[in-house]
Amino acid sequence: MKNTKAKLIDGPIGKLLIKLTAPMIVGMLGMVAFNLVDTFFVGKLGATQLAALSFTFPVVLVVNSIALGVGMGVSAIISRAIGEGDTYKVRRITTDGLMLAIVLVFIFVIIGLSTIGPLFKLLGATSQVLPYIKQYMNIWYYGMFFVLIPMVGNNAIRATGDTKTPSAIMVVAVIMNFIMDPMLIFGLGPFPALGIRGAAISTVIARFSASVAATWVLVRRDRMVTFERTPLRDIFASWKSILYIGVPIAGARMILPLSIGVMTRIISVYGPKAVAGFGVASRIEFFALAVIRALSSVFGPFIGQNLGAKLFGRVKRGLWLAEIFSLVWGFGSFIILFIFARPIAGIFNKDPLVVETIIKYLSIVPLGYGLQGILLLCNVSLNVLQKPFHAAGLVTVQMFVLYIPLAYLGSHILQIQGAFIGITIAYCIAGVLAHFFTVNHIRKAEERIIADSISPS
Repeated sequence: MKNTKAKLIDGPIGKLLIKLTAPMIVGMLGMVAFNLVDTFFVGKLGATQLAALSFTFPVVLVVNSIALGVGMGVSAIISRAIGEGDTYKVRRITTDGLMLAIVLVFIFVIIGLSTIGPLFKLLGATSQVLPYIKQYMNIWYYGMFFVLIPMVGNNAIRATGDTKTPSAIMVVAVIMNFIMDPMLIFGLGPFPALGIRGAAISTVIARFSASVAATWVLVRRDRMVTFERTPLRDIFASWKSILYIGVPIAGARMILPLSIGVMTRIISVYGPKAVAGFGVASRIEFFALAVIRALSSVFGPFIGQNLGAKLFGRVKRGLWLAEIFSLVWGFGSFIILFIFARPIAGIFNKDPLVVETIIKYLSIVPLGYGLQGILLLCNVSLNVLQKPFHAAGLVTVQMFVLYIPLAYLGSHILQIQGAFIGITIAYCIAGVLAHFFTVNHIRKAEERIIADSISPS
């Protein structure tokens, strides 16, 4: 483990952001592809099974949000410890972070298995769809250990400045899932046909491979895990520091799956096939925004180092370039998805209602992707500015003041198409608000630094 230095405070900003983002794009696309592979093969089973998988999506995202919060908490502390040259702390936080993930898994498994029925009924699952949901989640919950471990492990690896290894680990998991899905779902070769249960087992196997790879890197290659006996008070102190950072991040991240859950409930009045179409479209949206999410994941270190160096000109220039890229990428995504909506929808399912729902979504909502990307970038910037509650507040406003009410109102006026128009409007308004809010806080931070520098000591 080598000490990290501020490497992001000089050089052309555009080229620097591209260099940082490129490896992350592979990892982000891998994460999205993981879900799309399941969606593709389960869609071949029928619209009912696809609807069941769509109902599980917000629940899976909640767990992923919590895992990501813990992982980012671990990453933030490790990156600082590396900068300080504190090897012991790096190992201690990595080890304790993995232990915290194991404890959380046990809690989630107990809660998850005992709430499958009432939770998914609340989300609008019918008696026709619920048996398939139970088949999937009864397996997925037991494999949750292999969701949290690679999430925490990859963030620990990323904190060292290595963005290539986590991406490679995710690609391995995607390949494994792509190989195992058709074998277990349809019964190819020596395997029995397990239907949607096969998709769950394939996911667990793929996540297991990622867990093994991440653990090997942490334990053997980077020597970031320690097996020394440690007093419980020290472990609890590590958990407290991790959760202090991770809980607000996880809370903000959980708003998205919760809103998707509410949206699923709104869409459920149009039937399971409409839910199936919405589920597919949501996964396609994650794929379309993967590049912007990759940029936002590396934008935090860029903002942080330049703020620390008091280079506010680079901060403003970086934010401007990133926002311009987001708008261009978002508009390009809208054009592509609008033109190719029907053939894309046909890849996942042939049912006319499922296909039409996907087409309606992809023809409307992507118009707001550019401004949604700006919200993501501003959210990261506010966290680095030590305004985590402001960042969470922006997401809360978008989802509960704009997204859900506008989708609900639009659904009543123009049915399902109106709901999608409401989502688009919410994305646009929230992106504009986030831009001005963040620029204002950057200006205030700069003014405070200037005031402190000229005030008498």
